[in-house]
Amino acid sequence: MGLIGLGVIGMLVSGVLSVIKAKQDLKKIITMVIPFIVFGIAYAIAGDIPIAGVSTMLFMIAAMAVFILITGTRSTFNL
Repeated sequence: MGLIGLGVIGMLVSGVLSVIKAKQDLKKIITMVIPFIVFGIAYAIAGDIPIAGVSTMLFMIAAMAVFILITGTRSTFNL
């Protein structure tokens, strides 16, 4: 468990240093953070971790379906 904890801490430190040194694109960072924000909001509303996790999953699936629909429509009508 200690090695797992050290690995996670190492990844977090490496990620923060990448952001500080501007090696990462802001769009990629936002894309990775959105599920955590949705989970935090769902947990604040529900107050239960399993319900918040399922709610996050359902929200992300719905968002993915909407974005697929939007990109498909744009390419179909050449918008």
